[in-house]
Amino acid sequence: MALTNQKIKTYRSIGHKLKPVVMISDQGISEGVQLEIERALNDHELIKIKISCADRVYKKALIEQVCDISHCELIQTIGNIALIYRAASKPSPKLSNLLRLQ
Repeated sequence: MALTNQKIKTYRSIGHKLKPVVMISDQGISEGVQLEIERALNDHELIKIKISCADRVYKKALIEQVCDISHCELIQTIGNIALIYRAASKPSPKLSNLLRLQ
């Protein structure tokens, strides 16, 4: 799913306007969080996740785990916020952040 630098720049600019839709605590990723991430990626394609964790190494491991489980690509991390992307098979013009905000 390798993205070009131009696509990454575009997604970062779109992501700047978004608010986090999923929040992950330092207790890890539960089944409910996994389902919510899947639903959000299917609907919106590009989402922000907030990770409430003080340890940088653990936070990075959580982000990598989310990307592995969800088969998505990390676009950017700033502080406790991660911007992730996964293309939808049939994006909805009303729900997709990429189609609505471009």
